[in-house]
Amino acid sequence: NRSRADAEALRAEIADSGGSAAVVRADLADVGVAGRIFAAAAEGPPAGLLVNNASIFEYDTLADFSLDAWTRHLDINLRAPALLTQAFAAAIPAAMTGLVVNMLDVKLFALNPDYFSYTVSKYGLFGLTELSARALAPRVRVCGIAPAVTLVSGPQSRDNFQEAHTMNPLKRGVTADDIVAALRFIVATPTLHGEVVTLDAGQRLMGLPRDVAFMVEH
Repeated sequence: NRSRADAEALRAEIADSGGSAAVVRADLADVGVAGRIFAAAAEGPPAGLLVNNASIFEYDTLADFSLDAWTRHLDINLRAPALLTQAFAAAIPAAMTGLVVNMLDVKLFALNPDYFSYTVSKYGLFGLTELSARALAPRVRVCGIAPAVTLVSGPQSRDNFQEAHTMNPLKRGVTADDIVAALRFIVATPTLHGEVVTLDAGQRLMGLPRDVAFMVEH
């Protein structure tokens, strides 16, 4: 999300609920992003939770991907989470423990050839999740959440999304509330570590040959 207004509205909502928050703007393609984010947040209490959620999602295939698209996807979707995880773990005070949650994609468990550079970057993030879990225990837990399509994405029309959203065995779409519920579960379960929670209403069991957006008529 690139909307500062939305971020400020969330900050105000948190403040109205008795909490405190700060808005930090950063370009995740910048190699120095992690240091700047944690430096900007240093005035507040130490962070105990890092959710690597931001990513880009641009269409390409193995046949036509460009070096520029490849680099953008890996810089933002993989390198930035790695650097943020490194900075987060280094900043945790000795008396604290921490949690990193990486947002993945359920297509990692039911591959199709669409969105080639994006998929490779998420595969890297999947690997980073397990490697970080091995490297940072016992002070930092690391988990992942892998949802199916949740919001309108890429060139999708609203009609396409509405049909694709429920194209799964349970005939119900994954929502942002489902992702928040999974995150709360991970936070509340101190023995959950190195695991990925899939949220797809069973879509991976269907073995779709293409991205779900291309499997509907609209």
